[in-house]
Amino acid sequence: MSRVMIIMGSQSDEAVMQECANWLHWFGISHEMVVASAHRNPDKVKELMVSAADYGFQIIVAAAGMSAALPGVCAAYTSLPVLGVPLEGGLPGGIDALYSVVQMPAGVPVGAFAVGKAGARNAAVMAARILALGDADMAAKLAEFKTKGFRI
Repeated sequence: MSRVMIIMGSQSDEAVMQECANWLHWFGISHEMVVASAHRNPDKVKELMVSAADYGFQIIVAAAGMSAALPGVCAAYTSLPVLGVPLEGGLPGGIDALYSVVQMPAGVPVGAFAVGKAGARNAAVMAARILALGDADMAAKLAEFKTKGFRI
């Protein structure tokens, strides 16, 4: 079963989110990548989120640029941890997406990360940290990661 769902608003986001997938792979975390837009196919996003736990997902990594509504919409439909990765695409530096991800209303939390590839990589590390809370092997993998100087 997959433990992490990487969901992105557009196929064009895959180049950045492949960084997340690569790092999850290094940690030995199974994952799936899905394209579903909060604006273009909201019903698909809702269905993915309400059924995610039933399919064995434990964490959602949601990435989007511009208005970056996807992480918040995901958080609205699931109780699983949602890690939001803002992407460039609108205002310079992706600042619009960053603001969208960090300004969630109380009770609908989204963990916010840096814009772009650094955020995608850090979302993978945070997923490993969350999973390590109940997994000694994952905790050992995190310790190895630290001894490598946070590089894979």
